[in-house]
Amino acid sequence: MSEAVVSTQSTGEVEILAKADEEFNIEKGRLVEQEKQKIRAFYEKKEKNAELQKKIQLSNLQNQARLKLLKQREDHLDEVVVNTTEKLRAMTNDIGKYQNMLQGLITQGLCQLLEPNVLIRCRQKDLQLVKDVLDKAMKQYTELSKLDVNIKVDEQKFLASDIAGGVQLSARDGKLLVSNTLEARLDQIVKQKIPEIRTMLYGHNPNRRFFD
Repeated sequence: MSEAVVSTQSTGEVEILAKADEEFNIEKGRLVEQEKQKIRAFYEKKEKNAELQKKIQLSNLQNQARLKLLKQREDHLDEVVVNTTEKLRAMTNDIGKYQNMLQGLITQGLCQLLEPNVLIRCRQKDLQLVKDVLDKAMKQYTELSKLDVNIKVDEQKFLASDIAGGVQLSARDGKLLVSNTLEARLDQIVKQKIPEIRTMLYGHNPNRRFFD
C-alpha cells in the first residue's frame, strides 16, 4: 500500500515538473520572440530613418542645384537688360533718332495723362532737344486725342544725368506722374515680355501651366 502511495506521489511530481518545464519553455519562447520583435522594430526604424535622411539630403541637393540654376538664369537676364540699356544709351548719341524717340515718348505720356496742363522734366543735356520736338509732340497728341494741352518744360529741376535718357511727365502738381525714361520703358517691356525672353534664352519650360 505504501509503495502505491509513493508511486502516485512520484508520478504527480513528475507531471508538475513537466508542466512547469513546459510553461517555462513557453514563457521563454514568448520573451525571446518579444525581444526579437523589439530588435526587428529597432532596426526597421533605424533603416527608415536612414532612408528618410537620404531622401532629405537628396531633396536639399536638388533644391540647391535648382536655386543655383535659377540664379544663373536671373543673372543672365539681368545682363541682357544691362546690355540693352547700354545700347539705348548709345542710341541717344544719334541726335536724329533720339529726337524722334523723345517726340514719341512725350506723345505717349500725354496720351496717358490726358490733362490740359503738363510739366515735363528731362536730363539737362536733353533740354534743347525736348524743346525742339515739343510742338510736333503736341500736334500729334491733339490729332490723336482731339484735346489741347499746355506744356511747360522744367528748367530748374532735371532728371539724373546718369540715366540713359527719356522724359518724365506730371500733372496736378505731381499727383499724376508718367515716367517715360528709357530705363522705365525698358523695365515695362521686360516685365511684359519676360516669359518670352526666358523661352528665347532657355527654351520652353514643360512645368509651366499658365501663359500670359
